Amino acid sequence: MAQTRIGVIGVGYLGKFHAQKYMANPEVELVGVADLNPAYAAEVAEACKTTAFGDYQALLDQVDAVSVVVPTSLHHQVARVCLLAGKDVMLEKPMTTTLAEADDLIALADQGQRILQVGHIERYNPAVLAMAEHLTQPLFIESHRIHVFKPRGLDVDVVLDLMIHDIDIVLSLINSPIASMHPVGMPVFTKTTDIANVRLIFENGCTANLTVSRVSRENIRRLRVFQPNSFVAVDYGKKEITVIKPSKDLDANGMPQEEIISSCYLHQDALEMELKDFVKNVRNRTQPKVSGREGRLALAVAQEIMARIKEHANTHRHLFNG
Repeated sequence: MAQTRIGVIGVGYLGKFHAQKYMANPEVELVGVADLNPAYAAEVAEACKTTAFGDYQALLDQVDAVSVVVPTSLHHQVARVCLLAGKDVMLEKPMTTTLAEADDLIALADQGQRILQVGHIERYNPAVLAMAEHLTQPLFIESHRIHVFKPRGLDVDVVLDLMIHDIDIVLSLINSPIASMHPVGMPVFTKTTDIANVRLIFENGCTANLTVSRVSRENIRRLRVFQPNSFVAVDYGKKEITVIKPSKDLDANGMPQEEIISSCYLHQDALEMELKDFVKNVRNRTQPKVSGREGRLALAVAQEIMARIKEHANTHRHLFNG
């Protein structure tokens, strides 16, 4: 097959990495990169040996597919134009800011028989992929995603910025509707929520406790899954997985000893794997593991969490006026 012609729309912090991965993929011709900031576009285009575009619509006539890596508030507007132009779309997470926008993109992709893949990159974290073979019956999931404050991604609150990763992972692990949720959150440095926690209780009896923050002094990205006779720990950043379960051997007190299995996958690149999967889906016309529907499902849960946090803040407004 001929190379798949791809362009990248938005080449800020994350978009430039999309461009680099496509440039290194022999199945891809990186036709160009587009950004409203001409300096960004020119710099990335030069580094990736491609063409810079100031208007992304001028790029569309020359490509088969695009990565859309613009600010979240522009996701719907830009992806909509691309889908209407008949292009397959790799859309960074969160897919949109509203469910109505998500539904519109899903409908357009269906009508045009286009690939719409949403960039929930943790699905491609090699430690997460390795975790699947060790899961039996998850009963309790605990997740922490704690980041040092950075002045980017602040056009959305921390639930859409960070927690949506963990929402998507948990929903992919637990095949059951959510029975109830108990969220709490507050602003610290911005006018939106900067730290949040939610306890999700599923109809099948599983519970997930998710904590996110973007006002920490350190970065922590960890997931632990507890189930009968074992628990599985994933360190997203280190790409490590540890499985602990009782062995058949007993200690001096007659208690089961621990059997510990640890693996590290630092040599694997999650973004590279994600974008290679997108290219495969475009070339083979196969459905993504994180399609618009999975992206919408995570967004719906995130929106409900944000709505309840806002309701709590409005009810207890005196606590947030300090």
